[in-house]
Amino acid sequence: MSLRLLPILAPGATALAAALALAAWLTAVPEPRLPMRVPGLDKPVGAAVVATAKAVLQGTLVPGGGTPADVPGEWPRFRGPNGDAVYQSGDFSLDPPWHEPGPARRWSIAVGEGFAAPAVKDGRVYLIDYDREKEEDVVRCLSLADGKDIWQFRYPNAVKRNHGMSRTIPTVTDKYVVTIGPKCHVACLDRLTGEQQWLIDMVAEFGTTVPPWYAGQCPLVDGDRLILAPGGPDALLAALDLAEGSVLWKTPNPRDWKMTHSSVVPVEFGGKRLYVYCASGGVVAADSQDGRIVWDTTEWKISLATVPSPLPLPDGRIFFCGGYDAGALMVRMTEVDGKIQPQTLFRLPPAQFGSTQQTPIFYQGFIYGVREKDKQMVCLDLDGKERWSSGSQYRFGLGPYMIINGVLPALDDDGLLTVMAADPNGFRVIAQAQVLEGHDCWGPPAFVPGYFLVRSMTEMVCLALPPGG
Repeated sequence: MSLRLLPILAPGATALAAALALAAWLTAVPEPRLPMRVPGLDKPVGAAVVATAKAVLQGTLVPGGGTPADVPGEWPRFRGPNGDAVYQSGDFSLDPPWHEPGPARRWSIAVGEGFAAPAVKDGRVYLIDYDREKEEDVVRCLSLADGKDIWQFRYPNAVKRNHGMSRTIPTVTDKYVVTIGPKCHVACLDRLTGEQQWLIDMVAEFGTTVPPWYAGQCPLVDGDRLILAPGGPDALLAALDLAEGSVLWKTPNPRDWKMTHSSVVPVEFGGKRLYVYCASGGVVAADSQDGRIVWDTTEWKISLATVPSPLPLPDGRIFFCGGYDAGALMVRMTEVDGKIQPQTLFRLPPAQFGSTQQTPIFYQGFIYGVREKDKQMVCLDLDGKERWSSGSQYRFGLGPYMIINGVLPALDDDGLLTVMAADPNGFRVIAQAQVLEGHDCWGPPAFVPGYFLVRSMTEMVCLALPPGG
């Protein structure tokens, strides 16, 4: 064969071989059974899609060896019994000077990475935790006496590290404990036994979009109802029957606002009970009876992450603040022709006040909080004017704080506890002590007399507070 014919014959031979191979494959391989295309299966990562068939979720109860402490008192939810981060009682005082090394440790435990803080009721401590090795959310019930697990309730949930996982606080009632996990699973358990009452996924139930850095919303129990802010296509807020988990009402979401890290706050005004929530695009106030929108506004929104919750104040005022140079906003609700509307009173620039993570505290006519710009504790009056700041010597980062009988204990990022007076007349330090050795000590503390619970990124500690008490 002439070498000059190879360029012509070679392609033809290749094509013939390919045709024979294709014929052989078609006769040898049966026709594949292609599944019908189901909407949602091709959803992009992170998208919220309402499931066409909601799976029944079931967790596992694991008994532990701990027993409840014989200690009365409760800190049963985010910001305590009254939702104001204030404990007021005449039974004790924190004011006397401390001696080194400060309050003693009663116990400490390792916890999964995050900022989830505890709730306390009747000698039991409740915490939503995460087990990275088993990829499970873990609702833990611990003894207030020694930190040993009384029981654990576990359910599968794959969570990647994103500067911590769990970051919410349970709500505990006489019958139940309710938690929200990092990917928006809501669990209602028997608070004594840990037995599952119900467990739902807000992504499947309401079309929730999991916020960046995972859920930070804490559950609000109001009587026999659980109030959530799913931020779904047709459920900006929702009320669930606490005992059964069935949906009682939904708040419409015409602006398609999404869930944030903020929590729902009840507010009383004009004989009405409202639920106020900072959503992704603004603030909404819903009627507690049926969930209808009473008012909403785009005057307050934060571009990156909305974390602090609304702060109700007297005379229909609500104080909003945020980080990332958002500053603060004061509104007053007014009623005109039977309609309630928010009226902007003033704004504060970030240099005057703003808060990245913590919700400020209203106490005896004044607002206390850590200012984002310089990380100092400040006291403001209700016109937004500064009464005092802690000075450059006392900075608190993103750390939490509360008020106990007029005393203001605050943690900094690295676990240094500073106790100061909640007094509008001037800044006064009572004591300081290094109580945690970790970092990112941002979870809000819980308190019952004699027991003060704080945490770092990976450790939770119970302190004797007052010292020796």
